[in-house]
Amino acid sequence: MNDDASAASALRKRLYWHSRRGMWELDLMLVPFLEQRYDALDERDQLAFQALIGEEDQDLFFWLMRRDWPQEPERRRIVKMIVEHAEGTDNTAYQGL
Repeated sequence: MNDDASAASALRKRLYWHSRRGMWELDLMLVPFLEQRYDALDERDQLAFQALIGEEDQDLFFWLMRRDWPQEPERRRIVKMIVEHAEGTDNTAYQGL
């Protein structure tokens, strides 16, 4: 395996690990988005997702449950993408998370 593939694999594992929040509602939104949409995002949106999962659970919960929106435009954009994906996708396969 070359260094680029190893780095990509390590990043993917780290993203998956940080997408599993321990709060079921967040897991059901973040993990499917990571698995189904992340690879198709442009670099800017991938970086926004990476930054987003570094946020506190309570902030993520408020944003992803649409109780509030992030102030930063990049963060608001990725949150809206995740919400739209969750609302338009059958995530029954993830209910065992």
